[in-house]
Amino acid sequence: MTAPGMRDRIAAIRARGGAVVTIDPRRTETARAASEHQFIRPGTDALFLLALVNEIFTTGRADLARLASVTDGVDDLCDASAPYTPQRVAERTGIDAAMIRTIAANFANARRAVAYGRIGLSTQPFGGLCQWLVNALNTITGNLDEPGGAMWATPALDMLGSAKPGQTHASRYTSRVRELTEFQGEFPVATMVDEMTTPGPGQVRALVTVAGNPVLSTPNGVALDAALDGLDFYVAIDPYLNESTRHADVILPPATGFEVDHYDAIFHHFAVRNTARYNDAIATLDDDQRYDWQIFDGLRRRLTGTSGAAPYDRIDAGLRAGAYATSIEELRAHPHGVDYGPLVSQLPGRLLTANGRLALAPAAMIADLARLAATLHDVVPELVLIGRRDLRSNNSWMHNAPRLMRGDDRCTLLMHPRDAAARDLHDGDLVRVATRIGSIVVPLATTDDIMPGVASLPHGYGHARSGVRAHVAAASPGASLNDLTDGERLDDLTGNAAVSGIAIEVEAMKPREMLVPVG
Repeated sequence: MTAPGMRDRIAAIRARGGAVVTIDPRRTETARAASEHQFIRPGTDALFLLALVNEIFTTGRADLARLASVTDGVDDLCDASAPYTPQRVAERTGIDAAMIRTIAANFANARRAVAYGRIGLSTQPFGGLCQWLVNALNTITGNLDEPGGAMWATPALDMLGSAKPGQTHASRYTSRVRELTEFQGEFPVATMVDEMTTPGPGQVRALVTVAGNPVLSTPNGVALDAALDGLDFYVAIDPYLNESTRHADVILPPATGFEVDHYDAIFHHFAVRNTARYNDAIATLDDDQRYDWQIFDGLRRRLTGTSGAAPYDRIDAGLRAGAYATSIEELRAHPHGVDYGPLVSQLPGRLLTANGRLALAPAAMIADLARLAATLHDVVPELVLIGRRDLRSNNSWMHNAPRLMRGDDRCTLLMHPRDAAARDLHDGDLVRVATRIGSIVVPLATTDDIMPGVASLPHGYGHARSGVRAHVAAASPGASLNDLTDGERLDDLTGNAAVSGIAIEVEAMKPREMLVPVG
């Protein structure tokens, strides 16, 4: 959902009599602006969503009128959700059964409503099921592809313009070591260490990274740090010397920011209105600078002897062939962007399935429900860890700007006062956080904005490994969440790393452990 001014948008929904309900283990910035917030145990979102679907079917509130002629699997979805009553999932999710029924009724009875979920739903053991169920919930309540519901933009440059119905983009082959399935030619990042360190034909011995810091952004960063050090050859296309690129044999730094023209080819697809904007660079390249596409094209020419089209030409051609037959020249005449109007309904024309129909109960999703059902009887860990983002750090790369890292330490472990008291911990204490993979030391911050039984640590920190520039390490380096996450812990359906909801142990640092060697 690409949209500016979300606080104002949420306020406007509430002002006209609507409601915004957030479901999250933490009372986030969004939750504080919303009408209502409900805590949920990490990793149980699929159970909650299934209970909503079940309740909507059970109470006869399903509304599939507009899409009925192109929708398959309604009965199968109804049957699949039947075991997941609000009463059955309440204890596991931490949300009262009566509240689940109320949310389901309010959602189904609203004139228009939309269920929305993103990163928090994806980075857990049932992320694939969650994304399916969000779409299923919108569909069965008549809120898919309808104004006020979940819609698709009509982008000026359509990345799906050449896509053909029925094309397969997943599970065409598997990775060498763990036999994880590919998606759009990519393997899950959690298997990167295995591919580098397991001998045999196809072992990865060379690597190219582009604008990334995988040591801080992928599971088990300590193991990946060691694996990068053992590669035969590593090229980094990156403006920064960071915890990953410090291992590179060659760093090719591209021009960034003010020197680069920009058209957002991706996020206009997710905009809440149909828009387009082209931003011209406001500074020129020095003789020794190169754009990233020039670096890629130079490598391509040396490897293949051929060259590709420049981004300007490709974007301009795409804009001319797109829905609004515009061009870069035309967009330049509107430096604040062009608004092509509200989103419009796209189905069934936008469907790219082989039969042109919408499958509400895909076989892979239905099969994965058995894995979910088994968790209903799992022992709930005493304390689990979730991530969070900080606006001024924004993953890992903005840590390279010391001005942004000024002020209080934002790499803190959030914990409910009740959980802290049970461990004789106090606000501001240095604590050791440990998992099966490793441990880190961070300051503790107690707050009732976090659900009891849950702790939260921001990701993207940990800029203090040897070899990284001193000014970066001095700018609140913090500790890396991914020194705790487990590359073996995946969403089996998608292969995505399950970095949320990890069982942890937290204890106070002993005075002797807090002594820092000098010299």
